[in-house]
Amino acid sequence: MPAWLKNSVFYEVYPQSFLDTNSDGIGDLCGITIKLDYIKDLGCNAVWINPIFDSPFMDAGYDVRDYKKIAARYGSMSDFEKLLEEAHKRDMKIIIDLVPGHTSDTHEWFLESKKADKNEYTDRYIFTNSTWEAPPEYKLVCGMCERDGNYMVNFFSSQPALNYGFHNITHPSWQKSPDDCECIKTVDAMKDIMRFWLDKGVDGFRVDMADSLVKNDDEKIATAKIWRGIRQMFDEDYKDRVLISEWSDPMKAIVNSGFHADFYLDHPHNGYHYLFRNGRGEENKSFFADHAKGNIKDFLNDYIPAYECSKNKGYISFITNNHDMPRAPFYMSDDIIKLSHAFMMTMPGVPFIYYGDEIGMRYIENLKSKEGGYSRTGARTPMQWNSEKNLGFSDADSDMLYLPIDKSEDAPTVLCQQGVSSSIYENLKAVIALRRQYPELSNDSEFEVVYAKENEYPFVYKRGEFIIFVNPSDDKKTLNFASNGKSEIYSIGKYEMTSSSVTIGDRSFLIIR
Repeated sequence: MPAWLKNSVFYEVYPQSFLDTNSDGIGDLCGITIKLDYIKDLGCNAVWINPIFDSPFMDAGYDVRDYKKIAARYGSMSDFEKLLEEAHKRDMKIIIDLVPGHTSDTHEWFLESKKADKNEYTDRYIFTNSTWEAPPEYKLVCGMCERDGNYMVNFFSSQPALNYGFHNITHPSWQKSPDDCECIKTVDAMKDIMRFWLDKGVDGFRVDMADSLVKNDDEKIATAKIWRGIRQMFDEDYKDRVLISEWSDPMKAIVNSGFHADFYLDHPHNGYHYLFRNGRGEENKSFFADHAKGNIKDFLNDYIPAYECSKNKGYISFITNNHDMPRAPFYMSDDIIKLSHAFMMTMPGVPFIYYGDEIGMRYIENLKSKEGGYSRTGARTPMQWNSEKNLGFSDADSDMLYLPIDKSEDAPTVLCQQGVSSSIYENLKAVIALRRQYPELSNDSEFEVVYAKENEYPFVYKRGEFIIFVNPSDDKKTLNFASNGKSEIYSIGKYEMTSSSVTIGDRSFLIIR
């Protein structure tokens, strides 16, 4: 396990929406480089950048046309190398997205694979044997190739699935085993891409749809075998680099596959969902919600088994949000957001902060889909830096912007929140600083539940010598608790301590030693 990961807090940058330095309306690599000091001052010492590869952008860059080329709209390879250099000067790490499950349908490999004449890329993708063969259980694109056959896709029709084989073969005439030499060539090609970027100095990868490699692999047995082989490559040749999975299943991702960390995502009926995304408005039954009426046990029943099985092998990564789901203000008020941030930054694992979440940027509803964003588009709007033109994102005319800015009169900005003690920004900066200051709040420190009752508040947990109380509800709560000799480390809201009890106020958070 790379030592630097233990005390890391990541910042996710959606590059096209972060900072535009050449006035074309699209964020770029130079913009990220300029803002490294800002990211570090917030308390983050690592950055994850969404795809920057050459792409036709049918899915915002998750449709890769050339894995070894920087998309022109972001700048040049020398711009990326400069970003790496400047980050490393600041003792910051840079990880980039890896999209191993599919490519763009304009990728050179696929253009060759579509041809009728057999070539070295014929089996790089998954084709049926005939245009008339389209088994309904598979997601296939039909009648689009010179080659007689239909191809499988992972997501959009422009994203043909790379061929890592089938764990359970249902159509032997066109499905290959993961041990087939052609499937092994696909793995080797992906390893070559990873080596290319690792040799340039990237500190690792966040792996998109990490569980999507081998098909008909419900338990991910064959997929895990591939990732263990890649982890072995890291352990042998790149010991200080990391693999972080988009999977949200620590047993499969960390224990079985060898990832250093796994994202905790909003999946139906999992712990993250019950904490933050279980409904809206009057129907919101999340633990962190206005007029909170959630059940902490719904979270713990999912989280504790995952934590226990993976805690000595890797990290579960809480995320404030990401580019694929509505931002937190869609579900909760600023007061509750601050509590959720304090909670996430005091839990085990490697936390990730989505750009703009540090100021409570809003999910902009009813935007026209951009580059395959659809419902996700409103979470990808330009970063809001100040009150200047386009909120400081770009000098371009507004009709040139990648996406519209938040036009609300009270749109939050970095400038209006920095130095304001009650702001989301200053709250998050403070709890990140605590995490970095105290080893007890680091990724490796033990986690223990102290108080968690069915359909009740607060939730109380222990990290080393620290006891942490979180109460998003509208009512103050008193617990029997021997607090003699214990001192406050940090608080939000109100609390009272006597020799035998702690009263935690409504919408409040408390850390005591």
